[in-house]
Formats: sequence, structure tokens, C-alpha cells
Amino acid sequence: MSTPCFFGYGSLVNLDTHDYPDASPATARGWRRAWVHTDARQFAFLTASRAPGHSIDGMIARVPAGDWAELDLREMAYDRILDTANITHTRTDGPEIAIYAIESQSKGPATQEHPILLSYVDVVVQGYLRAFGETGAIAFMDSTDGWTAPILDDRAAPIYPRSQKLTLDEMLLVDDYLAGVGAMRQTL
Repeated sequence: MSTPCFFGYGSLVNLDTHDYPDASPATARGWRRAWVHTDARQFAFLTASRAPGHSIDGMIARVPAGDWAELDLREMAYDRILDTANITHTRTDGPEIAIYAIESQSKGPATQEHPILLSYVDVVVQGYLRAFGETGAIAFMDSTDGWTAPILDDRAAPIYPRSQKLTLDEMLLVDDYLAGVGAMRQTL
């Protein structure tokens, strides 16, 4: 039996945020991303939502020995959903693939009280830039709902636990996109 994989569509695309092996590009059909909040976390975060006719790019990586405990802890606010049939990739070993998403009704849009962290956005965009180039990073942003939510500018003192240092070009890409969609930035 093949080692199972996860499909990452947010911070898991940034390979500097984890050490899961054999990461490679993949596409999840029938899904779209959105910024949401739940009572499980103080700040808004990304989730995938079922969306027929849509697709999102991301990365799959192996979960050694099928031991999901560490990844389940990292993704604690999510449900782990087996969705192998809707995820296309180039692997030849036919692994089972799970995607983390919030399927419960307890999610809502990001709000003033539950803003999006800019340091989180930075990590995700950096991952997409490295894996898919600028076109892929912009496609990530275009295929994600909720950019009109407040964004807390914590870049100078990151709150996001897996924050990464961005280059000036990476920061400018994020900042230009957010300005272009009229995102509301708040300072700490």
C-alpha cells in the first residue's frame, strides 16, 4: 500500500513551513479557497470549500507511515477529508490523498474581531511563488475569496507561528495585489 499524502493549498505549499517528504504540485478539482474564522482560532485562516466547476493548485506530500497525528494537530480547526479522486498529480504510486477543510456550519467570514494576518498571507504567497512562479501566486490570490476582510499588518512583528522572511519583491507583490483588491489593512 502506498504512503498517503495531504493536499496543501495554503501555508503547506510553502515547504519551509514543514518537512513532509516528496512534495510535488497537484490540483484539487471541485474546490475553492476562502478566508474564514471559527471559534477554534482567534484569527481568520484559509479553508477549502467545495465548489463544482472550480479548481485550486497546491502541493501534495507524503505523510510518513500514515501517521496523521502531527499534521492533524497543526490543522486542528479542520476536518481531514479523503478526496483522492478529485486531486490530479503526477505520482505513479496512486496514493490516497486527504485535504483539510472546514465543512461544518460553524465558520464565518473574517471580521474586524477575527482579521487575516498579513504574515500568514505572506507565507502562502511566498510558497506559491516558489512552487508556481508569479503567475501561480496571482492565481492563488484570484482563486481565494474574502480579500475584503480586514488584514492585520503584523509583518514587522509576526503573529503567525510559521512566518517567513520575504524578499522585497515578494512583499511588493503581496502589497500591490492587496491594494488592487481594496483590502483593508490595519496596523497592530
